[in-house]
Amino acid sequence: MSTQHPDNVNLPFFAESQPMGGEDEITEAYYVFSHLGCEEQMWDFEGKEVDEFVVRKLLSRYPHFFKENLLGERYFLTLRIPNPSVEKTEGKVLLEVLESIPRSYDLVKLINPKAKPPIFEVILPMTRTSKEIERVHFYYEKFVGGKGEFTFPDGAKLKSWIGDFAPSKIEVIPLFEDMESLLNSAIILEEYLKNKNFSYQRVFLARSDPALNYGHLAAILSLKVALFRLEKLEERWGKPIYPIVGVGSCPFRGNLKPTNIENCLKGYPSVQTFTIQSAFKYDYPSEQVVRAIRKINQTKRKRAIPIEDEKKVIELAKKSSQLYQSELEQVAPLVSQISPYVPSRRLRKLHIGLFGYSRKASKNINLPRAITFCAALYSIGFPPELLGLANLTTEEVRLTKKVYPDFEEDLSDSLAYFNPNSLRLFPLLKENTKKVIRLTDYETDKNHLKITSKIIEKLEKKEDIKELIIEAAWLRKFLG
Repeated sequence: MSTQHPDNVNLPFFAESQPMGGEDEITEAYYVFSHLGCEEQMWDFEGKEVDEFVVRKLLSRYPHFFKENLLGERYFLTLRIPNPSVEKTEGKVLLEVLESIPRSYDLVKLINPKAKPPIFEVILPMTRTSKEIERVHFYYEKFVGGKGEFTFPDGAKLKSWIGDFAPSKIEVIPLFEDMESLLNSAIILEEYLKNKNFSYQRVFLARSDPALNYGHLAAILSLKVALFRLEKLEERWGKPIYPIVGVGSCPFRGNLKPTNIENCLKGYPSVQTFTIQSAFKYDYPSEQVVRAIRKINQTKRKRAIPIEDEKKVIELAKKSSQLYQSELEQVAPLVSQISPYVPSRRLRKLHIGLFGYSRKASKNINLPRAITFCAALYSIGFPPELLGLANLTTEEVRLTKKVYPDFEEDLSDSLAYFNPNSLRLFPLLKENTKKVIRLTDYETDKNHLKITSKIIEKLEKKEDIKELIIEAAWLRKFLG
């Protein structure tokens, strides 16, 4: 699944503006289908400006391609909608998006009268209860797909005047983004699936926002438990449950990049769909990207990594999270100072998201989006993966490696960009950092070390660092 997450350094060759706007994203959808081999494109109405006429524009600009490769059959467009339970001011946008789905079907039928609906699934972010999923499903079925049965005073039905409203129903994919919801995802989903005669169910598990809120390790452990519990639910339900995992190229956000495909497939064997974010698509040679996507598409999902003692794993996640949140107090002010220098790659509205630490902590700590947060810390040579690990016992490290086999390799990948000079900025984290870097061997990227040292010097002099941030990101092959 290609997504619009702006973690890339390089802009794609077809981009007409910086940051990328709506017209570029229309081209991007065609590009990932026709050239990269992605089977699905997330179309994101949550937290950003987006073109709601995407289907019309795709069909009109690339008629020959989509006549041979129908949307909804060969390639898929999946809408991420606002969640009114969290984003009150965006609630009406949800209704507008749902209303656009039958209109898209009418357009496809002009190409092929026997075509299937091009859009039949939506992603509901920040899901916390089964009622939220149910409301979207019910509203569409009753007030969008079912409105054709409305009868006028003259006896005529709306569908005889306007036409059919299809599809009559849609699938709702819950996206779980906080630790509690991740751990309860199987329970929430089971409640929703009661008395439903679905042939399958997809479920989306976030990776970036949980890491931002609870730390790298806590996010991964919660995700592993969630995947194991969802597999047990699949066995009880008797029908497929297809997990989606939202991973980025930065180790803190998942470490999914064209050079690390095998590790991710082994680390998440039960996952059906991986998100291919912008750094993956545009910061590597296109031939390498195509091969990596082909590998993902050809790999059959397997059983989840077993969690023998869920209680211990959850306790470890919470312990790590507590340390992470306390250490976050040391880095947050500098992250806020650096964030304005991090370049924007896509047009986005103010995100009303789950940055739960700033909402839950007793102290007023404000954090940017996960990508900007990572970019800020990597730019000074202090990878965010360093946070939340210093208090692990030998037994806890052993447990971590069992549940998270790539623990050392991911940590080694991030420590390649560690600059000891960054500890001048965080003197209170010096001892904890020493403990963490002893957990694995790593090889320092010397070119990145030089650039981050320059950034630290310029920060101390209060000079502009934007160009150096881009230069360092170019070496890493991800912005954040």
